[in-house]
Amino acid sequence: MHELSLASVIAQKVQALAEGQPLARVREVRLAVGEWTSVQAEQLVFCYRAVTEDTPLGDSILAIEPVAGVVKCPYCGYMGRPKYWEDAQWLAPIPTLMCPECERSADMVKGHECAIRAIRYAN
Repeated sequence: MHELSLASVIAQKVQALAEGQPLARVREVRLAVGEWTSVQAEQLVFCYRAVTEDTPLGDSILAIEPVAGVVKCPYCGYMGRPKYWEDAQWLAPIPTLMCPECERSADMVKGHECAIRAIRYAN
């Protein structure tokens, strides 16, 4: 479960940033999570609550901003949503790096992010 280690790293980074704001408490951490990261948002929020319990971040909320995948095809110039593998045995279609237009290999442009976008403080 890599969500637990990810939640720990997020909490450590937020705690380090919050130390520079001594009179404010962290209320919300906004995290951008790309479609290709394989991070399960619900599990990450659960793990964040667990690792921040009984810490100065204990009453903060982790808000996930999903980032949709975007590909760019070097062959036909297509840029947009990727082709999805619909026949998978999963609950949702799986994004691929195949161009939906020419079906050749495309480059990932967006959707691999996992970054803190904002921290909201309260006095």
